[in-house]
Amino acid sequence: MASAAEQLAANLSLGTLSKATELKKRIWFTLGALLVYRVGTYIPVPGVDASVLGELLQSRGGGGILGMFNMFSGGALGRMTVFALNIMPYISASIIIQLLSAAVPTLESLKKEGESGRKKLNQYTRYLTVIIAMFQSYGIAVGLEGMHGSFGAAVVDPGAFFRLSCVVSLVGGTMFLMWLGEQITARGIGNGISLIIFSGIVANVPHALATLLELGRTGALSPIFILAFIVIAFAVIAFIVFMERAQRRVVIQYPKRQVGTRMFGGDATHMPLKVNTSGVIPPIFASSILLIPATIAGFSGRVGGTGGGILGTIGNALGHGQPAYMIAYAAMIVFFSYFYTAVVFNPQETADNLKKYGGFIPGIRPGTATADYFDYVLTRLTTIGAIYLVVVCLLPEILISNYGVPFYFGGTSIMIVVSVTMDTVTQIQSHLLAHQYEGLIRKARVRGRGR
Repeated sequence: MASAAEQLAANLSLGTLSKATELKKRIWFTLGALLVYRVGTYIPVPGVDASVLGELLQSRGGGGILGMFNMFSGGALGRMTVFALNIMPYISASIIIQLLSAAVPTLESLKKEGESGRKKLNQYTRYLTVIIAMFQSYGIAVGLEGMHGSFGAAVVDPGAFFRLSCVVSLVGGTMFLMWLGEQITARGIGNGISLIIFSGIVANVPHALATLLELGRTGALSPIFILAFIVIAFAVIAFIVFMERAQRRVVIQYPKRQVGTRMFGGDATHMPLKVNTSGVIPPIFASSILLIPATIAGFSGRVGGTGGGILGTIGNALGHGQPAYMIAYAAMIVFFSYFYTAVVFNPQETADNLKKYGGFIPGIRPGTATADYFDYVLTRLTTIGAIYLVVVCLLPEILISNYGVPFYFGGTSIMIVVSVTMDTVTQIQSHLLAHQYEGLIRKARVRGRGR
């Protein structure tokens, strides 16, 4: 028999949404904030000829680490706007703090302090975001001063003043987006940071589809291939949804205890262990590291030129579609899958917490044996998750390198879009369920007063 929550979920409709006033306000606030973000991606940085940077990205086919950042920023980097860095410095700072909290005892103790410790870690993340954004923006300013395209220099008036204005503009843009993301999380719907990245990727999908159809019109791609590509895209999305929801449910039993004449406990619950515990972090780490040599080699000469020497050779060997790139990409995804899973899930700590509250896995002794069991299960789940990430990420790479499919159809971008969509829809459903529960409670109170 379905539970009360499942019965309510089955009755959700557009009529329910129209009555949920609080949810509608949150949705409108989220859409307004994302509109502000999109407007900001067209405000240029002073003193920069964006056409030169756009020429560099076009000469590289939209690839390289610049192409990946341009995808995440919704084209803001290619237009060299104040949101060119997007929210990526904050993402990097969050990952670094999360890794350090598992290795540094002081940060680890803050992590265990609850709400106060979480606020302190968030403060450290903001400080680190400013530092990372300053380094990245200064590197972009210096790189722009050395760039020349067919239309001339990228910077109109290079020098200390340009570097200062560029750093202030880019760091200010990143800090504003960080604040905007926090406002969306608090007053809107969904995770604000994820939605900003999501909107940046989705904003470029129409252009990517137009490019794909243009390739079909010119005969570069056959209609049969385009149709097959669309079918494969839907199949990959369905596969991602299935794998992101897949989990291993470990049964947890709590013993009965007697308080006076009454018995408490004795319940059985489950601990869900996701197949892909590491999420989208391994592909982002792997692609970022592998694209660095090619990007540096691209800056060594004029726009559209190739880097020479050892760095240029490495950059060419690690280019999109090359066998060395594919092998290294797959190997690094597997490595970061295990590494990041080990960081975010501590089997010994989980086993100790279960033992502390009296929980145990049937047939497994509490303590070390439980930790070993969690490690055993998680290792096998991570193996499946790593294979899933490799398949999802390498398939688009093959299509991009061999058939010229637009870069925005990469595996990482699809995973981000699907994951954020699933999370946002889940939160909308939660708000609708809460609204229905409130309606039932009000009706029950009215009936009670009538009696």
